[in-house]
Amino acid sequence: MLMERLNSNKSFGGLQQQFEHDSKVLNCLMRFSVYLPPQATNEHKVPVLYWLSGLTCSDENFVQKAGAQRMAAELGMAIVMPDTSPRGDDVVDDEAYDLGKGAGFYLNATQEPWAKHYQMYDYVAYELPALIEANFPVNNKRAISGHSMGGHGALTIGLRNAPRFTSISAFSPIVSPLNCPWGHKALTHYLGDDQALWVKYDAVELMKKIKGDTSNLPPIKVDQGLADNFLEEQLKPHLLLNAANQVNYPIELNTHSGYDHSYFFIASFIDEHLQFHARHLFK
Repeated sequence: MLMERLNSNKSFGGLQQQFEHDSKVLNCLMRFSVYLPPQATNEHKVPVLYWLSGLTCSDENFVQKAGAQRMAAELGMAIVMPDTSPRGDDVVDDEAYDLGKGAGFYLNATQEPWAKHYQMYDYVAYELPALIEANFPVNNKRAISGHSMGGHGALTIGLRNAPRFTSISAFSPIVSPLNCPWGHKALTHYLGDDQALWVKYDAVELMKKIKGDTSNLPPIKVDQGLADNFLEEQLKPHLLLNAANQVNYPIELNTHSGYDHSYFFIASFIDEHLQFHARHLFK
């Protein structure tokens, strides 16, 4: 698959780069960013953390605001940051910030006019990792993390692909689209009115369906700011914690007084998330 490098900057001994490629899954050109730590060589391939950003974001927000490169370089971990939706003049959009471009919700749309391009679940879970592993000095050890809508994506993709991801984390995630306005709007447009079809994109519902021994499933780490304006109406992390406790799933939920929904929050705790994933990626 052909790629074009758009940017490259040295950072903490590694390289922060941006690429564009033709996505067969999304039927459009897509951009992604990748940080390669100094340890990454053809002789020494490194594991990868996939970071999924939230509403209105692109691949660049985390690169510029999270400050993750220093710890990634120290740990010897690559970070891959896809865009949040399909892009291009022929990709359908909406005037609202929470639908269309910048708001792909990491699902496979089934409804027109969205279905042609909005297949972000398959892109993140399968097409992009295959591209990364074929073209960069990385191995097949993967973890996944994200923020807000991206936290929703990390949780649902990680839970549904447990053998493919060693660990899952999220900042301020949308844990249950079935129980919040953002989720109802997006899933109605992308998937239709039948809420039975929404369940596979709802982390709480996925958690409830888990049976048997959970000790070998990817552990989950969630951090939530208590000054987050979206906490009560949209995020509701207690729903995920309750569901996880019912099935004895390995989960850690941390709350932080005074922190909001912004990248100031993410930058404050990103090192802890990278260290969490490193413990499982380097097992």
